[in-house]
Amino acid sequence: MKFLNMVLRSIVKHSVFPFAMQNGTKKYLFLTAPQRSFPCRTLILSPALKKQISSSPTEKLDLDGWKNVMRSGMQEEVSETSESEEDSILAATRELVEMWRLAGRTVPENISEEELKTLMECSTKSSKRKYLKYLAIKEKVKKASKVKQEKQKEAKKERLEKAKENDTGELKNTFLLQFWSKSMDKIYNWRTAQAMIFGQPLVFDMAYENYMSRREMENTVNQLMETEGWNRRAIDPFHLHFCNLKVDGLYHKEFAKRYGEAWNNLLMTVTEQSHTDVFPKDKLIYLTADSPNVMKTFEHDKIYIVGSMVDRQIKTGISLAHAKRLKLTTERLPLERYLKWESGAKNLTLDQMFRILLTLKDTGDWMEALKFVPKRKYEAFVDISLYSKHKTDTGRRTKVSEFSNSQEKVKPFAENSFRKQTQKK
Repeated sequence: MKFLNMVLRSIVKHSVFPFAMQNGTKKYLFLTAPQRSFPCRTLILSPALKKQISSSPTEKLDLDGWKNVMRSGMQEEVSETSESEEDSILAATRELVEMWRLAGRTVPENISEEELKTLMECSTKSSKRKYLKYLAIKEKVKKASKVKQEKQKEAKKERLEKAKENDTGELKNTFLLQFWSKSMDKIYNWRTAQAMIFGQPLVFDMAYENYMSRREMENTVNQLMETEGWNRRAIDPFHLHFCNLKVDGLYHKEFAKRYGEAWNNLLMTVTEQSHTDVFPKDKLIYLTADSPNVMKTFEHDKIYIVGSMVDRQIKTGISLAHAKRLKLTTERLPLERYLKWESGAKNLTLDQMFRILLTLKDTGDWMEALKFVPKRKYEAFVDISLYSKHKTDTGRRTKVSEFSNSQEKVKPFAENSFRKQTQKK
């Protein structure tokens, strides 16, 4: 043990003590040994330099700025890696499509990046195969329509050339003026502009982006475009409102893609706000097929809301739950009362729903309005006259039975009073 202590002391002497401070206290050291002192030079500043240093303000480190810089750098790295991963996945899906084409499966000749992204979202092979088949059929239909248009143009040119050859130069006498399509468009636009000031509002709720697939979104936008066309050509159009439509959202991208530059020139109100922020709640009625309340008459002082959603796989209760969260009154069309409905969901497309509401606003006739329901969904119309007659007959019967019951209750009271009078006499 003594030998080990001696070794330790010698090691500490030669390694630790030379680096100790010259003026430091030694009472805290566990070993007492002589210490070598090393000469050191201290830096002494002139008084002018001291004044300059003391007068200059202390620089503070901007931690928030450094944090933002670091975060932006991390985000750029993440975005670069995510973009590279997406590019590799897109290339892999494109190769898969090419392999399926070589294998003889129905695949489109040209496929865009958006379509590839939707193909990537398909989880199973069967869903991918179905989507590619849908794109191939769509491509064939486009090609056939282009060929048809070219044939029609050629036929029109031939007719015009024949008309020029047979024309003698005499003026055609007619009392009818030619009405150009441009002037008709001006009339339609003028009516729609008037409806934006004086017309009854009709709201389409665009709060269902997360509940639809890409194909369902495309179908929804198609139906809304048809709705806008029917409204523009109507005699007394609605003032259309597209509420909850987010800029650069799925709805907005699809509309901008279909309409192009005409999207900004449409005569309707498009807003990111909710319909509850634009209109008073007591005026709003949400139309949904799941509502327990049946619509009896069309109210011109109310504002009807239609959910802009197409569900190929029927999802019940989504629009009703959305309306309940907003504490709005809900109604559904009286399809059972006027139609002998066959088995199936009572869901209608957006353009069919719009035409029913437009006819109700103009005529107030349910029989006329429900003609826009597809005939494959019902057997026939219910005879309303028989329905009303049956209702009046049952009402009369109940009144007669109530009257007879009241008479039976009155009879014993009258007999007792007559007996009392005879006994007094």
